[in-house]
Amino acid sequence: MLANRAPNGRKSTNHRLVLDGIFWITRTGSPWRDLPEEFGKWSSVYRQFRRWTLAGLWEDILDALNQSGAVPDALQMVDSTVIRAHHQAAGAKRGTPRQGFGRSRGGFTTKIHLRVNAHGLPIRTEITPGQTSDYLGFDLVMVDNLPEPKVLLADRGYDADRIRKDMENRDILTEIPMRKTRKMRVGVDHALYRLRNMVERCFNKLKNARRVATRYDKTAESFLGYIDITSIRIWLRHLST
Repeated sequence: MLANRAPNGRKSTNHRLVLDGIFWITRTGSPWRDLPEEFGKWSSVYRQFRRWTLAGLWEDILDALNQSGAVPDALQMVDSTVIRAHHQAAGAKRGTPRQGFGRSRGGFTTKIHLRVNAHGLPIRTEITPGQTSDYLGFDLVMVDNLPEPKVLLADRGYDADRIRKDMENRDILTEIPMRKTRKMRVGVDHALYRLRNMVERCFNKLKNARRVATRYDKTAESFLGYIDITSIRIWLRHLST
C-alpha cells in the first residue's frame, strides 16, 4: 500500500508501515520519539497520523463499519468512563475545557462517552471534560446519522425525562433504571438489562490500548483519534473471527 510518488521525486510512503507505527504507539502508549526505526521516521509517522486525524478518517471508517450492516444493531447501549490525564497532557492552546479536560473526583480527567451494539462493538465515541454530566454525553453519541436501535440500555445516570421523551419520539424502547428519588416508578426488563455488560466489556477492550487508558495527548483530536483507532481494531478483530 504505497502512496503515489511525489512530484519532487521523493520515495513513496508505505502507508501500511505508517499504520503499523500508529497502532504500535496506540497500544504501547510510548512517546512518539520512541517509535522503533523499522516503522520509519517518527516525525513522518506522527505527521501522517495528525493529517488523517484532522481529516476525520478514523470516524469515517467507524461510521462505514456501522453502516455496513455486518452486525445487528437493534439492541444498543450507552455508558461513560473517566480517564485520568497525565500531567504532560496539560498546556494545549485554547485552554483545557476545549480540549476535553476537566476536574472530577479522579483529578485532572477526561470522560469518554460510548455507544455500542449488542456485540459490544463501538458505534460512536465522544469525549468531554471529566466533570461533564452523562446527559450531555448522551446527546453527543446519540446522533441520528447512525443506525437507530429498537432497544436502548443505559444505567440510572441517564434517567432523565428529557432522554426518555426523546427516545420515545424516536420510537426507541429504553431500559433505564430509575433514580431512588423518583416517586413514579417504571420497571425494567432485568433479563434484557443484564446485557448492558457488553458496554463495560467494550471499555475494558478500549483500555487495553495504553494511549486510551491514560491520556497523554494535549489535543482532543489526537486523543479521540486513538479511541477511534482502537474501536476500529476491535471491529476488525470481531469480523475476522
